[in-house]
Amino acid sequence: MSFRRDTLSKPIFSWAHGVLPAMSATEREALEAGDVWWDADLFTGNPDWSKLLKIAPAKLTEEEQAFLNGPVDELCAMLDEWKIFWEWRDLPPDVWHFVKHEKFFGMIIPKEFGGLGFSPYAHSEVVRKISTRSIAAAVTVMVPNSLGPGELLMRFGTKEQQERWLPRLADGRDIPCFGLTSPEAGSDAASMVDTGTICKGTFEDREVVGLRLNWHKRYITLGPVATLLGLAFKAYDPEHLVGPEEELGITVALIPTNLPGVEIGQRHLPSMQVFQNGPNWGRDVFIPLDYVIGGKERLGQGWKMLMTALAAGRGISLPSLSAAGAAYAARTTGAYARIREQFGISISKFEGVEEPLARIVATAYQLDAARRLTCAALNAGVHPAIISGIMKLHATERMRTAIDDAMDIHGGKAVIDGPQNYLGNLHRAVPVGITVEGANILTRNLIVFGQGAIRAHPYLLDEMNALADSDRERGLAAFDKAFWKHVGHSLRTLFRAFGRSWTFGAFAPAPDAGDATPFYRQLSRYSAAFALCADMALLTLGGALKRKEMLSARFGDILSELYLLSAALKRWHDEGRQKEDFAALEWCMASGFRTIENRLAEILANLPNRFVAGFLKLMIQPFGARVLGPSDRVVHQCASLVLEPSAARERLTPDLAHVDDDGGFARLERAFMLAVGTDAIAKRMRAAHVRDWKEAVTKGVITQAEGEQLSAARKAVTEVIEVDDFAPEALSPIYKKTGGVHQFFQELGEQRAAS
Repeated sequence: MSFRRDTLSKPIFSWAHGVLPAMSATEREALEAGDVWWDADLFTGNPDWSKLLKIAPAKLTEEEQAFLNGPVDELCAMLDEWKIFWEWRDLPPDVWHFVKHEKFFGMIIPKEFGGLGFSPYAHSEVVRKISTRSIAAAVTVMVPNSLGPGELLMRFGTKEQQERWLPRLADGRDIPCFGLTSPEAGSDAASMVDTGTICKGTFEDREVVGLRLNWHKRYITLGPVATLLGLAFKAYDPEHLVGPEEELGITVALIPTNLPGVEIGQRHLPSMQVFQNGPNWGRDVFIPLDYVIGGKERLGQGWKMLMTALAAGRGISLPSLSAAGAAYAARTTGAYARIREQFGISISKFEGVEEPLARIVATAYQLDAARRLTCAALNAGVHPAIISGIMKLHATERMRTAIDDAMDIHGGKAVIDGPQNYLGNLHRAVPVGITVEGANILTRNLIVFGQGAIRAHPYLLDEMNALADSDRERGLAAFDKAFWKHVGHSLRTLFRAFGRSWTFGAFAPAPDAGDATPFYRQLSRYSAAFALCADMALLTLGGALKRKEMLSARFGDILSELYLLSAALKRWHDEGRQKEDFAALEWCMASGFRTIENRLAEILANLPNRFVAGFLKLMIQPFGARVLGPSDRVVHQCASLVLEPSAARERLTPDLAHVDDDGGFARLERAFMLAVGTDAIAKRMRAAHVRDWKEAVTKGVITQAEGEQLSAARKAVTEVIEVDDFAPEALSPIYKKTGGVHQFFQELGEQRAAS
């Protein structure tokens, strides 16, 4: 007998059955997939900063670095994005051969199966570098190393399956793809209508128990060229050949695409991106049960398997591409703004340009910081499911903003397509990243906080498991233990949030981090405020919080900012507190704090229980949202990081693909270096009111050598500013008439007049 349990906890236990959110089977499997990590610390309201700073930074081995400096650079030199996009609509055959031969498709497959056995960080670095040269090539390399047959076989495959398939995937004999999305079920996998019915059939001249599959999938990357399809479907056993259950649930299996009934090869054209992507169908395709990944024992476990694999892959692939895009935008836009003049001065000196340029720079700094921190977790064997969702969502969204800003600053240079446009195709590709691996709208409104509140909260999942226990007495005992710990935690969080908010974080815990120490204090303050608000929202809304998607999204934004800002601080620490980089860090902090305060204010304004909202406002935001964002000084300093050659510029944009004969990016880099190198010469000429360098030499303002150097710089800048133009017949077949364009339009006009 326990007085507390029987007198206090028991009625609360009964009440909580109707308050805490119920979970579907797919939700429970998603929650159980992956791990919690630094997100759990942030949810406590009192993060342990020493734990964060002790995390070993992700590093490459000598072998991994050699691969980046060797095969990856060779691949980048083989790629011509304009020809891939405009002329070939595919990677050329020599590139396909090269990526197979050099085992780009087997980066994550262990060496014992013929793969490269690279770390998640190496995988990320490879994707990042290739992304700055070709989106099509980056996606082609990315997908086999992300969610797909290789990852699933490594985690869940039987020994026989691993020995059979992994060597073939590693050396490119088989090209993999994974089929999950169907017309009826996009983000909602539970609505999937693709089926696999267990029955007896003939396979390779023998009768076996297997699955007869029917499916229609779409949006499948590498699908049109795949030889091995990983397929998600719902398995059924109407004849009870494997057990008493008829509906077994979502299952994943391997389908060689040469089997009878498989239709594959058609292509989609996603946002004009030409990586291989398309639909596929299966009609009465029969496979033996040992083609189910993990064998018969894994029937019905597909959703959990997918969520576990996605917890890793979603934190690497698209965040790497997005970090690359932001760094590429920062380097190219800074260089272009520096050399482009309007009204006789560099456009980089206009504050209207500085503001978006600073945003690009800070985004590049923060995204790469978050990418590295997430890879550090993955390298350590942790698979942080919620953080992976945060990374996919915010990396792609912030890349979108960075690319939009870059386009605005470049103006017409980035609008006119052609071989010299180094931004246009990246801009076109942005919607693909926003949509795939969980659409961002879904991830923001339902996943980040919806799952994070349960998984990363110190006690909520234990309470929910206790409530779901079929043994009521055992469930009550477990609930009693978790609930009162939760109460103690909530009271501590209440006083912590109140004290830190009313003192503006002045006494909040923080490591000795020099100029960055106040930032840690503010994050400690906001973490406590977030934890308190989250607890009160769960208490007052219970299961209804799942349906309050706008509230959930705001909580998710705060959790995301806490993680991304932690990552920026971690990067500044790991890189030796570089003074030159502090402006980028300061911009990130000011912008992030503004977002957090605004989201808290929006939550308090929209909580249905107005008494609780008023109480929370008094506790955590008595003076309203006060952070305005980055100051003009910070904006100016942040933008200047990419306007001159410097160590800070190299740290911000490291290891981009450099190809000397490239007419776009490489031409811009050469012009930038020449323009900066002749800046002092140009200033002397302006002071002397002389425009022609030969006249300046004659008047003794500059030397002959300086004049020639300035002439070369001006020529290089002119070449960069130029945009492409084409013969009309090169753009449209309707112009291909012997009389030329004018005759064509004349004839067209006559035809219309006659009709």
